Parts: sequence; structure tokens; C-alpha cells
Amino acid sequence: MLKTIDRLMLFIKHTGLSARQFDLSIGASNGYTLRMQKNKASIGSDVIENILNTYPDLNVVWLLTGSGEMLKSMQAADILDFDNLPMDKKEEIERIIEAKIKERQKEELKNLLREVTEEMGKEGS
Repeated sequence: MLKTIDRLMLFIKHTGLSARQFDLSIGASNGYTLRMQKNKASIGSDVIENILNTYPDLNVVWLLTGSGEMLKSMQAADILDFDNLPMDKKEEIERIIEAKIKERQKEELKNLLREVTEEMGKEGS
């Protein structure tokens, strides 16, 4: 039977992120998820809260129990069939996705720069 950490690793794989990128995205320490997986440890409630805030489409019931679908959007009966949408709708969706990706990349870079700046400040002390 899969534990919460195992399902979390499936979700990370689904996102296409590395475990390190995922850890950074939720504000966890580098290596957190891999350490939890290696030790078959439980994930702290504060970390789960950060995960759900960062990835609101992740189904908390699936994460904790394995019941249902991984993503909330997969539960909807009216999932968009992208291939059958009109071209203008496809282009609009692609523009929105690109904008959201750029927005997330900017935010991730800001966070990374903040971390590096803090580390440099600690080393200089």
C-alpha cells in the first residue's frame, strides 16, 4: 500500500519537476521529499499545507488516502478535450498557460535569488 510520501512522489513526477525544484517551490529544505521517501516518513501537516497552497489542483483526499483522482480537475465530468476545441480557444489556452509559466518562473527566480542572497549574507557574517 502506498504511503502519502509515495503518492507525493507520483505527483512530483506528474508535474515534471525534480524533487529539488518541488522542495523549493513549497519552501521546504533541499532534499526534504527524497529524505522523507528514503525513510518512509510522514509528511508534516505544515508541509502538506504549503503543498496544497502551491498546488491547489492537487486532491488532498488522494494525497492522504489514495482515494479518488490525483488532480481535482480530473474529477470534473467536463474536462476539456483540447484536440476538439476550436483553434482560437486552443490559442487562448496556450497563451494563458505560457503567461502562467512565465509568472511562476519569475516568482521561482525571485525566491531563489532571495535564498542565495540570504546564504551569502550568512557566509559574510
